[in-house]
Amino acid sequence: MKEFYASCARLLNDGADVVLSTIISLSGSAPRTAGTKMLIKKDGTFVGTIGGGLLEAQVLEFAREVFSTGRSVIKEFDLTGADTDSMDMICGGRMKVYIEFLSARTRENIDIYGAIKKLIHSRHKALLATRLPAGDDGGQPLKCLFTPDGGQIGCAMPPGRREKLLEKAGRTRYPVQVQLDGEPFLVEPVSSLSTVFLFGAGHVSQQVAMLTAMVGFHTVVLDDREQFANRRRFPRADEIIVLDGFADFLRHLPISDDSYLVIVTRGHQYDMTVLEQAMRTSARYIGMIGSRRKIDAIYRTLREKGVTDQQLARVHSPIGIAINAETPEEIAVSIVAQLIKVRGESVHV
Repeated sequence: MKEFYASCARLLNDGADVVLSTIISLSGSAPRTAGTKMLIKKDGTFVGTIGGGLLEAQVLEFAREVFSTGRSVIKEFDLTGADTDSMDMICGGRMKVYIEFLSARTRENIDIYGAIKKLIHSRHKALLATRLPAGDDGGQPLKCLFTPDGGQIGCAMPPGRREKLLEKAGRTRYPVQVQLDGEPFLVEPVSSLSTVFLFGAGHVSQQVAMLTAMVGFHTVVLDDREQFANRRRFPRADEIIVLDGFADFLRHLPISDDSYLVIVTRGHQYDMTVLEQAMRTSARYIGMIGSRRKIDAIYRTLREKGVTDQQLARVHSPIGIAINAETPEEIAVSIVAQLIKVRGESVHV
């Protein structure tokens, strides 16, 4: 989503109107999840996807109408039964898509999406509230961005009303619709991507970094060897950090419960050094590469240092999903599949 919001901010700042389509609700086995977005330009080209096939073609058709009228609309799609075949979809279900006109002449749009771009880059979280059109009300919606410092960008929503809206939305990880004083609002989290910290810059790490970037993780590569940890070897990494050493450095990293720690250093001792520190963090995922013999040796040493079996139970080791992987590319697939699984479980708790 980082590139998505960056594109939206750039187009608006350059004076180009855009249409933003967002899946706001769904039921059944629809092809994408609530909150999935597609940014449509006036020439019909777009960024992102809401599922492909005839569904996407119909949304593009509605977008042309929205560009023409300047009025946002909510459209319902039924992907069940025979309609599924006609839409070239492999799944069935019902969904509502909000097709929203964003005018570059509206200063609030430029300010809001520019701020979102900066927040995501700095790995901060915020909430975006949009008053949805009701009935014939399809004009410019009320839109507010609530920033982590308590600030507000966009509409001037009174504090009492704001708190009431946020209370109704709760701690959501995906868009929710709420009623506020009889008006429908879409409230959606705007947050940084889940962050993968790759400890080690070897062959496996190279392949993992390529895949984590593809599937939407913010990717940070760390090693104490500049000849390995560099932009030439990791062109798609978001950050590359060259360390003085692996000892006592985790306290300098923004490890949170949305962090994924992948330990693939060049040696057992370095792996153990990182793992010992990793278990003191609130990271959602900790995984360490290695054979069963290596893992047993490291665990035995850590137990002698006072690490408990309960702490070790947090560690995914051997790392990855068991697919009989052998090459660095195959191992990377197994690791990233496990990251996706853990991320998905955290969203649907």
